[in-house]
Amino acid sequence: MTGPRHADRPLHSEKPLENPDALEIAPGREREAVEGWIPDLARESDLREALEKAFDYRGDVTITTKDGKKLEGYIFDRVSGQALATCFVRILPKDSSQRVKISYADIAALAFTGRDSAAGKSWEAWVRKYWEKKSSGLGDLTLQPESLD
Repeated sequence: MTGPRHADRPLHSEKPLENPDALEIAPGREREAVEGWIPDLARESDLREALEKAFDYRGDVTITTKDGKKLEGYIFDRVSGQALATCFVRILPKDSSQRVKISYADIAALAFTGRDSAAGKSWEAWVRKYWEKKSSGLGDLTLQPESLD
């Protein structure tokens, strides 16, 4: 018996591609290649979009503040609000263990300067490599990940 359709509950008759809950493995979000990118931050929307991409980035970024200071590190947190002054990113500097909080309103420039540590790596590639090694009888096989470097 089917009841009324709710926005968060798809009908069973929907095609699997339209209903990620019906898939065994749902498609992931495609990552953009932003390594080396220096976004133009002319508008507030440009800054917000670039900082969202920086938060998703798996490498270091360099932030230049309006007073000229540069800070390179990994963005591990961000809070978004209505005004730029109420938004901020938190960064782990490359050369320090101190966590630094920077207001969006204080950011003059952003650059994706670090290497994307997971670029080109995927679970499928790792599994394929594992089974190739296992079938050839080579090496000591473990389920530990290889170094990204």
